[in-house]
Amino acid sequence: MAKKEQAVVRKDISRFSWTLNEIKKHKVAYLMVAPFFILFIMFYVVPVVLSVVLSFTVFNMLEFPEFVFFDNYIRLLFDDEVFITAIKNTLIFAVITGPASYLLSLFFAWFINELRPKLRALLTLIFYAPSISGAVYLIWAVFFSSDQYGFVNAYLIEFGIINEPILWFQDTDTIFPLIIVVALWTSLGTSFLTFIAGFQVVNKDLYEAGAIDGIKNRWQELWYITLPSMRPQMMLSAILSITGAFGFGGVITALVGFPSPDYCVHTIMHHLDDYGGARYEMGYASAIATILFFMMIGCNLLITRILRKVGS
Repeated sequence: MAKKEQAVVRKDISRFSWTLNEIKKHKVAYLMVAPFFILFIMFYVVPVVLSVVLSFTVFNMLEFPEFVFFDNYIRLLFDDEVFITAIKNTLIFAVITGPASYLLSLFFAWFINELRPKLRALLTLIFYAPSISGAVYLIWAVFFSSDQYGFVNAYLIEFGIINEPILWFQDTDTIFPLIIVVALWTSLGTSFLTFIAGFQVVNKDLYEAGAIDGIKNRWQELWYITLPSMRPQMMLSAILSITGAFGFGGVITALVGFPSPDYCVHTIMHHLDDYGGARYEMGYASAIATILFFMMIGCNLLITRILRKVGS
């Protein structure tokens, strides 16, 4: 009866008036969440909107923007060969490192969750540390140094496998595989912790009910009980993995430099840094950022839909 009365009241007043009444009624809750929404709008929504608007202009940060409509996008897609190479490399990185890092995070989180609490905490720190440590790139640079003092070259020469040092991060044949390995090694970050937290909140009573219903081993428990109970964590980890895969430029710059030899590992992030941070062609850089933004949104929607179908 109360719901019917509320529906009648909503029809009698405008949507705007009803919204104001709801805000007044729950003003304390709205005040509590207001700082987050203000910061979100200021630092996320406004920059995205400004980037989309500036992508239709020529803007060098000194003069007032001049609208050129779709000229930047036409130039990007039909006259910028380096950008096409960047799209290809970015998609390859995303397709390889995104799903691989997601599955690795899930596997290691599940493996660590089976251990005792103290050992679990220690291994969580060990696996998570590379994603936040700046020394990771230094370690890989030392091991794969291009001279004979690099550990890998030294051992390969000592055992007679090679006769002269390999230029690991200068050779276009070896750069790509090494960058993929480094990216996967450093990918156990926030999504890994999200899976760890997800495994901790699964209702233990479900395992007892599953045993009664015929679940016989840990793999069946994982597939039929644990993963369906972790759908929110799986969604969040998928989004984080995709975002990290598309924002892959930092790893490459730290190890290979900028630009990479023959643009062999040049990504959209590198192209964006080039035009936005070096050339200050902010209109063109905004067009690059807008394309990257919609690529990420499209991939996130696709993966979210796939996970919902799998979990249903």
